[in-house]
Amino acid sequence: MKNFFIEHSANGLPIPAYQFGSAGPKVLILGGVHGDEHEGVEAALGLLQRWSNSFPFHLRVTLIPALNIDGVIRHQRSNGNGVDLNRNMATNDWSPEVTNPRYNPGQAANSEPETRALIHLIEQLHPAFILSLHSWHPVLNVNGDCKQEASAIAQRTGYKISESIGYPTPGCLGTYCGLERDMPTLTYEIERGLDTKSILEIHVPAIEEALKMTETTRRKTL
Repeated sequence: MKNFFIEHSANGLPIPAYQFGSAGPKVLILGGVHGDEHEGVEAALGLLQRWSNSFPFHLRVTLIPALNIDGVIRHQRSNGNGVDLNRNMATNDWSPEVTNPRYNPGQAANSEPETRALIHLIEQLHPAFILSLHSWHPVLNVNGDCKQEASAIAQRTGYKISESIGYPTPGCLGTYCGLERDMPTLTYEIERGLDTKSILEIHVPAIEEALKMTETTRRKTL
């Protein structure tokens, strides 16, 4: 395991990342894009704990447990500047319009240090698969060709698979990577309010099942 910081947050905090494996398709796993969705953070930390001593995949995984470290600490959706990081990416549909303060896209696309750091990392890695861990109503939102990973998770969780989250999401990661840049992106919406024990017993193994699928089906992306 290699650990490093991808950048500093809007409030100046380092954003930790961890890399596992030295061969195989590249995978990026994100938690804590929204700071009030602790379920995704706990799932990411569960993976970190499981892999700290032994990494079981022929993959090169970069894991960021809390991209929005300021929001995670404050238990708030937005970052330290009050911006929703999942509305701040420079997608073709990005708009500066604030239709709801909860979804503040920022003054400009890529205005936030966390967004810029994530984009820089994505450009370096060009991952074959991206998994973004959130919490809301249980759903597996696929953007791009990642239904095989979603199906592996669905078999363990019973979650439905959908190509739409159900409402507009301009400036989001799934559009930026999965639809506009051919980097399949799965947004894993864990049931909001689920206890830590269930997250570790149900969702961490489900993620590993998805990674087994990535390992066997994406070798051509090496």
